[in-house]
Amino acid sequence: MAETGLVAAMTGPREPFVLLEFPVPDPQPGAILVKVHLANVCGSDLHLWRGDYKPADPGGSKYRSVGHEMVGTVAKLGPGVNRDSAGQPLREGDRIVYRYFYPCGQCRACLRRQTPRCLHAMRYRFSPEVWPHFNAAYGQYYYLHPGHTVFRVPDNVTDEMAAPANCALAQAIYALEQAGAGWGDRVVIQGAGGVGITAIAVARELGVEQIIVLDAVPERLALARQFGADETLCLRDFPTPSERVARVRQLTGGWGADIVLELTGRADAFPEGVAMLGVGGTYVVVGNICAGHTAPFDSSELVLYGRKVLGIMWYEPASLYKALQLLSTRQERYPFDQIVSHKFPLREINRAFAEQDAGRVHRAALLPWA
Repeated sequence: MAETGLVAAMTGPREPFVLLEFPVPDPQPGAILVKVHLANVCGSDLHLWRGDYKPADPGGSKYRSVGHEMVGTVAKLGPGVNRDSAGQPLREGDRIVYRYFYPCGQCRACLRRQTPRCLHAMRYRFSPEVWPHFNAAYGQYYYLHPGHTVFRVPDNVTDEMAAPANCALAQAIYALEQAGAGWGDRVVIQGAGGVGITAIAVARELGVEQIIVLDAVPERLALARQFGADETLCLRDFPTPSERVARVRQLTGGWGADIVLELTGRADAFPEGVAMLGVGGTYVVVGNICAGHTAPFDSSELVLYGRKVLGIMWYEPASLYKALQLLSTRQERYPFDQIVSHKFPLREINRAFAEQDAGRVHRAALLPWA
């Protein structure tokens, strides 16, 4: 009898996930079959489950593959695969992380060196009913198609540290580098979720002078301070945008921030974040992935002060490689092992989503084999 594995499939907004069983595929030439060790519940997964946005139709199926932030081991290498994307030898049993999207290398975005915005990057995200079945994080296996970006995990990096690398940490690195963050900058981070917390470490490593973090959850802000945030603003203490903008200006000597990172997923964070910028500052929009959500905005706030807006989604392979190096060499400085706050067996995925949605869990991790 062929080996089978489990997939937790989404059935609709705020509907229960269901466990489905499928045959485990053999990898094609150039592909890799991954045994998933740990998969996190990212904020974008929550947005999808809540129904905040509607992605591409999964081919008319009622089942949707969900999840992308994960770490695993090589279960089986397809013919022709013997090294990772950095040229390191790759063998069965090696721990790996990988990009969960596949730039095609042929569309206009790819040819203009904008591979994170490839129009076809999610072309393999089918319903789990379609072969190879295991095409998202919430399952016991993950099928890496040919052309993937994959890196071995350093031995001193735990699964709990490595799992956020292919989303939160790599995304923070790419966003801050694209914004030109560096020595002497003052950075404001709207939202202390996974990307926001890791962005503190990245900003500090880039030489940023001052880091201010905003969130509504005191526990998140406590973790932000552990990561080295200079100032934290709780939305409960500063309940209006004008109060928060005034406090940021006070903390920055009246000037404002050089860079503001939007990591909340809320459209109304946009005008507030722009108002926190100083002259010539850059507003980096990362979290607001939900199309159709809008907020009033006066564009003169950009023109009169020479401010810029930068939209960021996904990242280049180098960002993931740098994420692993940061985890390996700076783990004594930053508590990366604290990002995952709770673990749940895959069979309890509905409880994990409910707990994180209610704010009782900072970042849940699912254990497919528990």
